[in-house]
Amino acid sequence: MNELKEISSRIKELREIGGKTTADMARLTEVPERDYIAIESGHMDPPFTFLHKCALAFGIDITALLEGHSAKLSHFQVNRAGQGPVTVNEQGILIRNMAAMFKGRLATPYFVTYEYDERQQKMPIHTTTHDGQEFDYVVSGSMRVKVGDHEETLNAGDSIFYKSSTPHGMIAVGGEKCTFIAMIMAGNTEEQSLPMVRMRRRKPNEPLLAEKFVKCEEDENGKLAHIRYEHDDEFNFAFDIVDEIAKKDPNRLAMLHVSAHMRERRFTFKDMMELSNRVANYMQSLGIKKGDKVMLILKRHFQFWPTMLACQKLGAIAIPATSQLKSHDLTYRFQAGDVKAIFCTGDGDVAIEADAAEKEIGAKLVKVLVYGKREGWHDYNAEVPGFPDVFERTADSPRGNDPMLMFFTSGTTGYPKMALHSCKYALGHYVTAKYWHLVERDGLHFTISETGWGKALWGKFYGQWLCEGAVFTYDFERFDAEKVLPMFEKYNITTFCAPPTIYRMLIKEDISKYDFTSVRHATTAGEALNPEVWTQFERATGLQIAEGFGQTETTLSLANLLGDELEPGSMGKPVPDYGVDLVDTDGNPVPAGENGEIVIRTDRKNPHPGIFLGYYKDAEKTDEVWRHGFYHTGDLAWKDENGYYHYVGRADDVIKSSGYRIGPAEIENVIMELPFVLECGVSAAPDPVRGQVVKASIVLVKGVHGTDTLKEEVQRYVKEHTAPYKYPRIVVFRDELPKTISGKIQRNLL
Repeated sequence: MNELKEISSRIKELREIGGKTTADMARLTEVPERDYIAIESGHMDPPFTFLHKCALAFGIDITALLEGHSAKLSHFQVNRAGQGPVTVNEQGILIRNMAAMFKGRLATPYFVTYEYDERQQKMPIHTTTHDGQEFDYVVSGSMRVKVGDHEETLNAGDSIFYKSSTPHGMIAVGGEKCTFIAMIMAGNTEEQSLPMVRMRRRKPNEPLLAEKFVKCEEDENGKLAHIRYEHDDEFNFAFDIVDEIAKKDPNRLAMLHVSAHMRERRFTFKDMMELSNRVANYMQSLGIKKGDKVMLILKRHFQFWPTMLACQKLGAIAIPATSQLKSHDLTYRFQAGDVKAIFCTGDGDVAIEADAAEKEIGAKLVKVLVYGKREGWHDYNAEVPGFPDVFERTADSPRGNDPMLMFFTSGTTGYPKMALHSCKYALGHYVTAKYWHLVERDGLHFTISETGWGKALWGKFYGQWLCEGAVFTYDFERFDAEKVLPMFEKYNITTFCAPPTIYRMLIKEDISKYDFTSVRHATTAGEALNPEVWTQFERATGLQIAEGFGQTETTLSLANLLGDELEPGSMGKPVPDYGVDLVDTDGNPVPAGENGEIVIRTDRKNPHPGIFLGYYKDAEKTDEVWRHGFYHTGDLAWKDENGYYHYVGRADDVIKSSGYRIGPAEIENVIMELPFVLECGVSAAPDPVRGQVVKASIVLVKGVHGTDTLKEEVQRYVKEHTAPYKYPRIVVFRDELPKTISGKIQRNLL
């Protein structure tokens, strides 16, 4: 019987002795029951955290599970060189428990070896926390230790003692491995275990399938230096990535989905291939063909993923849309987008609104309902399973520059435009996932976004599956931090991305009581991230948020990528070879420290993968933004002497006061530092003398009431922390800020 079988049999025996069911143990170890059964039967390798929770559930020392016997020594224990049970042996880290046989211990010594990794040297040190205190003594080599905001380099013979509830971590430095003794001391009467070390990005054991199409050149630190594309004219994401992974590794997890009712579903790539084939065949039976526009209003339902893939196999152009749309919104979109079919959630009144819009335009749409029945609608869940799970690729299948996807932009003024993307768009997200999200094959990535927004395809679909990693989806109706936060530990989420609005909500909670040790990287995009939010989140979790920038019309364009020093308040640097520049109104590059418009240099006839083809049926709007060899984003920024870009605002949002040009983002960042501010938006207010003055609209945290004294405090604080001319002469307190349905502040309504 091998070691895995022995451990499994011990777990089963102890469960039966204790009179516990598999459901009981699944709950106590916080894994799905089928995973628990797989571990107990020896078909799945148990992670260390699972074994630790088993030991707690059985009331025994973990040594009893690992070694098959309990600690017996009570006076002393001798370990010879190389002895001691291995607690962790992964990702260049080897940890041995040096007191596994000593019972009733008040502290636990570990012998730890960290391999030197050149890629870690310019990356922030990942931190973790646990109860008690810790003493680390360096035996050989050197290591850099981070405790809270302090970093220290320790050499052989040096030591450090600290409270281990403070975020802390370490890496080997000096070009060689480091060995040290870590003594974990109890904060109470319970014995202490060394927490799991957060993952570092590592190269896959074998090439990714995506590398046939995307060629990345990295420097010696693993930082992206150049990127080029090959065979992209033949590329189809559904066939070339999802189906090929399914053939190569059919049981690889593609998505872990948790419904609004907390039902868990696990989909492999084989599942996704077969489901999407059924949906493609189903679409054909409904008369949907290549080039037809198909609107998808599916919230976070798992059906969104196979339906998107089916569109890409069939050649139908998918139009993701939010469930917040009303009949007048849908009327405009149905007409402007030449929509032929709609796949719609049965939740809420969305189908009712769609019926009203259909009646308004006087057209007959193909209508498919997911969850529920309604007259005039097909039943997705009942009808799709009856179709074949095979759908062949043909010479006419979409590829390369063929249209594949259409987004309605979420602009803050006017009707939304329709950004049309080709099959190459997916390839643009390889960088998004690999070098920004730091997605890995065996990781689980969680992006918070409804599927109606482009962010969902940034973080829940293309890039993650290009990296052959799994995505986590929670199909919630309204964001509830108390429900979401425990999921990081429960599901071992490794990478996380959310818009700044979510981070602002999180830091108002007591997030220090939740376990983030599985999460090794956090990212954000969608709007500017206030530095104060960045600082508070790091203080609470040890995670530094890597900000990025892109638009509905593009993929990730600027970001704090792997290997960059993270800078709070900065969008990062241009993605290599993407063509990003900062120019004045005449198209000339601006020097460091000066505001300019973010533009992208690219061939309009054959744009960089990830950049849109143009606005559907609107050549005039396309010409406005794509001129003189640039795509003009309309977003203003400035870059510092190190090349980091800092967001100023939309060109239309810049405040012109007494000859000054003032960007709202800088003032918003300062106001957000005040502890009583939940949200704020800065805009221009007309003034007969100055032309415009700065106006701050503020939402206060619960329990704080707006007063004249508070207004004066805001004004005084801004004067003291930025140029005096930027202070808000007008301060108003509001219950909420006007926002687009995508959550962006509408400053023109302030």
